[in-house]
Amino acid sequence: MPAATLLRQPLRTLIVAATVPLALAAIVDDVRMRRRLDAARRCPLTGLHGRDVLVDHIDRKLRTSSGDDVHVLVLDGNGLKAVNDTYGHATGDTLIRVYGRRLARWTSDRPGACAARLGGDEFGVAARLPARAALDELAALREQLQQPLALDGGRVLHPTVSIGFARAGDLPGEDASRLLRGADKAMYEVKTGRQSFPYRTTYADAFAETVNGQPRRPPRRAPPGGSLMSAASQPHAAHVLVHFPHSEMLFMEVTS
Repeated sequence: MPAATLLRQPLRTLIVAATVPLALAAIVDDVRMRRRLDAARRCPLTGLHGRDVLVDHIDRKLRTSSGDDVHVLVLDGNGLKAVNDTYGHATGDTLIRVYGRRLARWTSDRPGACAARLGGDEFGVAARLPARAALDELAALREQLQQPLALDGGRVLHPTVSIGFARAGDLPGEDASRLLRGADKAMYEVKTGRQSFPYRTTYADAFAETVNGQPRRPPRRAPPGGSLMSAASQPHAAHVLVHFPHSEMLFMEVTS
């Protein structure tokens, strides 16, 4: 082997040895940056994704061959404002965190599922569920979300949630925003007692001009025919939510 070639061999080895650590460092930095970006896009209270991540996730799932089985859920915890007003915002934040943990646990057991906090005590979920098992899956989710929550002082909170859902196969060709819109409408149908759980959105729901008859989300106050029941009126159990006479869902109780 020529002498010049022998001299080039150690030089090449030295260059490779020098570049490998740099490449590894670049990979580590890239991973760290991705983690920071992911953390920045998550809800600081629950650790769940935000709406934009959920929308992207749904649209990707809809492009697959089994997109018809994609179910989009909108869930709303009942009575957060009343809990905040009666027991303080710390208790309300605890309830939201618990909802987040329970949703994360449910989605982690279902490959490809995604949960997001949409705002306040409203959450969105996307999961591929076989048609035969979908209703059982949703019932199990609702039961998990409504498990009692122990508070300080021996009190126990019994949360309830309203759930509406849309199935992609019922709205062929529609995107994530339309499915979320339909699921939101379905959730309000359940929340107000016009429909009972489980209620799946219809084509008319998905294309309704308004949700719950109003262009924007209605304020959380007692509606005509409803009432706000406070701890002061119930010495042993505080019913702290708007109660609709014909609704099966809107009830939250704190027992001591």
